[in-house]
Amino acid sequence: MPAPSPEPASTEPASPEPAPAPAPAWQRRTQGEHRWPQALAVMVAIGLQMVLPDPMAPGQRYLLPVLELVLLIVLVAANPFRLNRESTLLRASGLLLTGLIGLSNGWSAVLLVGELVRGRPITPGDLLTAGAAIWLTNVLAFALIYWELDRGGPAARAASARDYPDFLFAQMQSPELTDPDWEPTFVDYLYLSFTNSTAFSPTDVMPLSRWAKMIMMVQSAVALAVVVLVVARAVNVLS
Repeated sequence: MPAPSPEPASTEPASPEPAPAPAPAWQRRTQGEHRWPQALAVMVAIGLQMVLPDPMAPGQRYLLPVLELVLLIVLVAANPFRLNRESTLLRASGLLLTGLIGLSNGWSAVLLVGELVRGRPITPGDLLTAGAAIWLTNVLAFALIYWELDRGGPAARAASARDYPDFLFAQMQSPELTDPDWEPTFVDYLYLSFTNSTAFSPTDVMPLSRWAKMIMMVQSAVALAVVVLVVARAVNVLS
């Protein structure tokens, strides 16, 4: 009995395997984010410091705002467009600028609380101006802190120098629901800071590192103290 003839080999080309999905932008090197949102936030923070009533202005009224403005000009001149240049000097200058804004606003918050606790006379206009300026500056200051420290700062994030984030954004948990080129920028940290100041707790952005949890706790405490004391005093003044 003759052996069965072998079946002819299939001439159809093998279907190519699908290419692996590219890594999300926050996990790979990118061109870096623009400078202008952070620079605009600093300018607004400086303006808010300038409108504070005299009793809530820390130290020499113009000293800290002028220092902040000088540092901002230096940073913009050294790296005006994309924040993808890693430099120890630029990094230190950015941290110093952020620290000065946070220090100035914290100082103003302490002065405001002192005025309210001691029951010193303060006009409703000055009370509302000081409370609003300190609260808004608190939002901007902590947005800058989160932006400067998360995964080593904007330049380090652009270079993907660190694998583990300090904040877990919703886009990181569900990358299939967002643009593959999405990565956190200053606006995302501003949103984080605003929600933390209004809800006094994390919302859709979770702090992962211990420093992130502690700084968010400090921000919530400052915002809560300002809101509670200003509202209580405003009710007392208007009643």
